[in-house]
Amino acid sequence: MTHDTGAPPELITGLLPAADHSLVRTVDALSDSQYAEPSQLPGWSRAHVVAHLTLNAEALGGVLHAAHTGRQRPMYASDEARDADIESLAASGPSEVRDRFLASTTFFGDALAAMHEHDWAGSFDRTPGVRTVRLVDVPLMRVREVEIHHADLGVGHTAEDWSPDFCAVLLESLTRVDPGVSFEVRPTDLDRTWRYGQDDGGPVITGRAGAIGWWLTGRGTGAGLTSDTGALPEMEAW
Repeated sequence: MTHDTGAPPELITGLLPAADHSLVRTVDALSDSQYAEPSQLPGWSRAHVVAHLTLNAEALGGVLHAAHTGRQRPMYASDEARDADIESLAASGPSEVRDRFLASTTFFGDALAAMHEHDWAGSFDRTPGVRTVRLVDVPLMRVREVEIHHADLGVGHTAEDWSPDFCAVLLESLTRVDPGVSFEVRPTDLDRTWRYGQDDGGPVITGRAGAIGWWLTGRGTGAGLTSDTGALPEMEAW
């Protein structure tokens, strides 16, 4: 599965520093009690979200470092190991979660900066033998994780804070995922439209790009969006 967005790779990579900086400020400002409070993801505390972001940065940074040194490695050993590691880190306490998150952000940034042009030619498995992903998709994967899960923390940063460039990248990347229904979105704050699904037709959804992206990833109730049929298709959580 690929995630070609049609956007120049340098645009996607260029979105990461500001996204990382904003997320780091938010995580660093969380009180110890806030880590234990529920996030906007069902069943996950804020500690779980930060732990997931940490392990994602470590995994993707490891993939890039391996590619840069002429090797190949999967992102995770298994889905079970990934889930267990998230639970373990989330339970380790706010200080350890915070410190490891900050270190992982630096690790990923250093691995990304070290990549040479020829290092991007290969691919990697999400888990051994499962879902081959192109290395050039790593910046997109990471910026989506950072921006979406930043909003999932539920501490002030929302989809309305996403930049127009990130919204456009997100909406374009999600056209590669079949939602099971067909529809078109027309953001009121972007001069573009996007079509989803396998067929023509279906409702036309309008609203701000951030609200559309939030809904497309299976979050929220579609507040602020309108459909010319009067009903929004139901999106699976992403």
